[in-house]
Amino acid sequence: MDQALAGLPRQFDPRVLIGFETSDDAGVFQLTPECALVQTVDFFTPIVDDPHTFGQIAAANSLSDVYAMGGVPISALSILAWPRDGEMDDLREVLRGGAEKMIEAACSVIGGHSIADAEPKFGYAVTGTVHPAKVLANGGARAGDVLVFTKRLGTGIVSTALKKGLARESDVAASITSMTTLNKAACAAMLQCEVHACTDVTGFGLLGHAREMAAASDGVTLVIESARLQLLPGVAEYAAAGAVPGGLKNNREFVECQVTGAAGDVLYDPQTSGGLLMAMPEAEAAKMERLYAGAYRMGRVVAKRDTLLEVE
Repeated sequence: MDQALAGLPRQFDPRVLIGFETSDDAGVFQLTPECALVQTVDFFTPIVDDPHTFGQIAAANSLSDVYAMGGVPISALSILAWPRDGEMDDLREVLRGGAEKMIEAACSVIGGHSIADAEPKFGYAVTGTVHPAKVLANGGARAGDVLVFTKRLGTGIVSTALKKGLARESDVAASITSMTTLNKAACAAMLQCEVHACTDVTGFGLLGHAREMAAASDGVTLVIESARLQLLPGVAEYAAAGAVPGGLKNNREFVECQVTGAAGDVLYDPQTSGGLLMAMPEAEAAKMERLYAGAYRMGRVVAKRDTLLEVE
């Protein structure tokens, strides 16, 4: 994709506060001195068997990029691909699951687009608002900051274990609970703290998104403290049994050249509707942990070393 984008004609508009050039989570377009739009789009194929749950996960995942920018979702357009001979009851459940999460987010679904396709796909284009001076980008991490994360890792490994018939029902349920949990409350807590950089951890995995944060920041290396990472139930067992998604291997190939230290599979695992990764002062990290029960420290930011990322 970087190669394709490199050939596009460049646009300049001072109202574009964040565009695609910085690999950020969403675009930001200023409307007035007090208001900017946050715009993002995301859709994917089913990762669970239940259509209602799939709709919920797709909605939560689509909303996440707005929260990662410090924004408030306000409206959404659905994106749907569905087989011509697909079950209508299943389609209703997908749409119902998505609508429930949009209602929870107070985000109005105002339309959408659908096509016939052999493989189902679903998601949303979401628009949010944010004050132009309060946008949280993935760049801005400072040496001395603490890294805070808000969800447990391993949704990709659990989904792969499910496909292989290895996953326990209780472990799948825990993963689904994580994926259907909006980042709304985490964002609300984050906005009460001083945050220097933020991104949500999704398809590129923890190290992939941490790499983007380090690259977008000025002269820093992100240190991941493996012992602090919180994993979903069963993840370590399933990874050892070979339940490794293809996306994990792709992430490793892309990122490992910028990683020093031994990084296990879960650090490259592609997440769906993952948590918020923040860089903030240590005192603010403690505040974030008090404000949001799911937040925990899992690393630190240091002055630039040989690579963008270090794993301890």
